[in-house]
Amino acid sequence: MLFRTRDLLVRQRTQTINALRGHLAEYGVVAPQGRARIRQLVGELEAGDCGLPGAVVELGWLLLRQIDELDEKIDGLDRKIRTSAGEHEETARLMTIPGIGPITALALEAFAPPMESFRRGRDFSAWLGLVPRQHTTGGKPRLGRISKMGQRDLRRLLITGAMAVVRHASRHDEIKDPWLAGMLERKPKKVVAVALANRRARRVWALATRKETYRVRAAA
Repeated sequence: MLFRTRDLLVRQRTQTINALRGHLAEYGVVAPQGRARIRQLVGELEAGDCGLPGAVVELGWLLLRQIDELDEKIDGLDRKIRTSAGEHEETARLMTIPGIGPITALALEAFAPPMESFRRGRDFSAWLGLVPRQHTTGGKPRLGRISKMGQRDLRRLLITGAMAVVRHASRHDEIKDPWLAGMLERKPKKVVAVALANRRARRVWALATRKETYRVRAAA
């Protein structure tokens, strides 16, 4: 319930931000993309000579206050999630994997079946819909897009976490994971993120079934 409530509030915040951005754009007031950039609209509303009708300014402040209230509620739930995730051995073990934070770890505990019900890590990854479809042409198998079957929330969280790892690695010259370094040299970032999420799902199964913590494989 904790995760579902947070997810609902995040969607409401996104809808409110999009509404504010869309309404002000109709009057020529535009802010760059990104939730952090929405604060640039505050200056426009505070400007006495902004040229906006009084009713528009009033409604703009109403939406900004709603965003602030949602931010406060989401931050409070994030603190509860971090506390709850740190209190359990299983979620603490999952958080040793780069790209898996308290929210993803708690969601895996809440929504995934027992890892012992999967024979191997690939089966768990397939359940999440992260395994590429296979097509055979002339007797040669070719990998296509991921199936997107299984638990959508967990798949989204794993891909989002993997994308954060990919972006961080792209900004640094030295990448500790040799597999990730090689993939970034050959593939687009989004493709690498999905492939990394697939590997992370298999690692989740391995750590959960073997009761281990994550270790980065050193480069040869």
